[in-house]
Amino acid sequence: MHPLTVLIPCKDELQNIEECLASVRPLADEILIADSGSEDGTLDAIHRQSDCRLIQRQYVHSGDFKNWAIPQATHEWVLLVDADERITPALIAEIRQRLSATEGTDGYWLPRENYFLGKRIRYSGWQSDCCLRLFRRDQARYVGDTDHAEVRIASGRVGRLKSPLRHDTYADYDSFFRKLNRYTTHQAQIWYAAGRRPTFAELLFSGPLRFLHAYLLRGGFLDGKAGLQVCALTGFYSFMKRARLWEQYRAAHARRPQKAPHPVRAA
Repeated sequence: MHPLTVLIPCKDELQNIEECLASVRPLADEILIADSGSEDGTLDAIHRQSDCRLIQRQYVHSGDFKNWAIPQATHEWVLLVDADERITPALIAEIRQRLSATEGTDGYWLPRENYFLGKRIRYSGWQSDCCLRLFRRDQARYVGDTDHAEVRIASGRVGRLKSPLRHDTYADYDSFFRKLNRYTTHQAQIWYAAGRRPTFAELLFSGPLRFLHAYLLRGGFLDGKAGLQVCALTGFYSFMKRARLWEQYRAAHARRPQKAPHPVRAA
């Protein structure tokens, strides 16, 4: 089997990091943690682990940060795992099998099982979630300047694994709103820089339409109370991106110097 570096990008992941490390240890020949400014005790937890290598840098966006971290992996093969994800025994076995083979594949898509507040979400659009996380270090590069950039494999030789990666999306609503603030603000900044303007129709319809699409067309109602919440938050996320864009324009308008009024001539 080819040796493997498990790369874990993180920031303020004290609640997740030790469980994540425990799940990847049976597979990793190297554990590389890329931290972007943790302040919650995550770094202390990492320093207590003798089998981890820590690198640190300021965060700009996900693709930029990962493109900086990936070349620092010691081994040719890299598995990228977020701190809120877990490697299952079945996935470990399948990765070992693939890395022992001589096939000419340079990257693999992994399916994900997503959990919301501990509840497995089987519909709501999350049932088709898949991410390209296992790849040759020198073939991979993230493309895009948002927090949802995806990795591209230069050779185009990509396969697919069957065993899922477990993803505990949000442990509580506080963690959701922290990510919501970062993601929506960054997306609004990108739209603003590109000259996109907020419209009344988008503010009015984007949230409800996104909710209905997830809840009715993608079967979110089948996930019960958890599905209702996931779909509602999906719609709220869509609305907030447009609201943040409107906020950007309002702030820019407030900064512009106001024209001085024309002097009124005395009669």
